[in-house]
Amino acid sequence: MIGFESEEIQLKKLREQLRAMSDAELIRFGKALRRLAGQRVSGVPHRINRLEEARQEWRRRHPRVNRGPDN
Repeated sequence: MIGFESEEIQLKKLREQLRAMSDAELIRFGKALRRLAGQRVSGVPHRINRLEEARQEWRRRHPRVNRGPDN
């Protein structure tokens, strides 16, 4: 019997994998996805979604600090 996972479950698993990565691994993963997303091949929207998830994980780990005009 073949089972299929919903997009929600796949997204949850991807987020768990991203959280388990070190910063260096997350950077390598994002760069690889960015290169693949630039190529015209089938499945690009899926890769772009994965890239956006990787970017969101980076932003979660490294939030931007609002800086005033003196900084």
